[in-house]
Amino acid sequence: MTSKLPKIIRCAWGSDGVHRGDEGKPRPCTRTRYRQKSADARLCGAIKTCLATGLIAASLASLPQAGASPLAMPERGVILTGAEKQTYIANKMQVLFRPQPNAAAQPFAAPDGWTWTHESIGGIRVEHMHSANKETNRVILQLHGGGYVLGMSDAHRLLAIRQAVRTRAADVYAVDYRLAPTHVYPAALEDAAAVYQGLLTRGIKPWNIILVGDSAGGNLALALALHLREQKIPLPSVIALASPWATLEHAENTSRTAKAAEDMVLGIGTPLYDAVKTPAYAGTLDRKDPRLSPVYADLTGLPPLLIQTGGNELFLTENQKLAEKAAADGVPVMLSIYPGMPHDFALLLPEMEESIQSIREIADFVNRCMN
Repeated sequence: MTSKLPKIIRCAWGSDGVHRGDEGKPRPCTRTRYRQKSADARLCGAIKTCLATGLIAASLASLPQAGASPLAMPERGVILTGAEKQTYIANKMQVLFRPQPNAAAQPFAAPDGWTWTHESIGGIRVEHMHSANKETNRVILQLHGGGYVLGMSDAHRLLAIRQAVRTRAADVYAVDYRLAPTHVYPAALEDAAAVYQGLLTRGIKPWNIILVGDSAGGNLALALALHLREQKIPLPSVIALASPWATLEHAENTSRTAKAAEDMVLGIGTPLYDAVKTPAYAGTLDRKDPRLSPVYADLTGLPPLLIQTGGNELFLTENQKLAEKAAADGVPVMLSIYPGMPHDFALLLPEMEESIQSIREIADFVNRCMN
């Protein structure tokens, strides 16, 4: 089923909604034939104060809500390039990270045709979003980001539902895993593993599971897959990662420093920058420990892996290295770099063309791996 996928492929998206290879030739975003990457390509601590943690949580909750209305699934988004794009992103982040003092977050309501409930699976709190329109048996298991110090947000709920619609999954299970600094490694992994095994116990087949994670959730998704492999538990069919936190070390002479001023979501001056530099979740472990930094792990045997990242991403270097390591270990992997985009852009800038295309890309990748 996965043999048709090249061992390593790289895509870059333009603002006109097409894939472009190194030769500059366009490829429509819905095509399923991609370029193979050239062989020589190379490819938290807690928030400073409780105020910062509350600020991010409130900001994420203030993003546009579904509000028990039809889910917005536009065909095209805001298309910008160059300085105009960066100004737009900067203004959006200014509003997101510095909301009006009296701005009240609206309670989340599932879009029309979806239900939203809280359940306990394997003894772990889980949010379950279910669609009345069931086309397949596919299930999304979502591991949210937030530096391992922030919990689930409405932005994550809406992102997961949009991903489910595009991938034709009728169910989303979002794990409300324990957070640092109170709970360090392996607390989040234990919770994710308990939920995964709980889904299998419910009769959900592993080949119907789409494992998704953004940022710290991407780190956790990889840790979960490695844990399942070691325990000889059947793996999910595919893993889709957005801006994964592939290593907890903050290395010089990488995008951690080169992009620190460009990434307007996770760079210098943003609320989570210090949490990434000094990750509380690491506890007493060395930050380069493969259990914390999957870029140093043996990835052999993992399912097909999609890595989406921004060209201005703080984690760009490690995302490239992760793709390279996965390919070297025999994992079918696709790396997509979205020029000029910051960390976790599909979550925080859902109206932009790149975000819309990234969700389509996930669906395309899933369909190629699962059909």
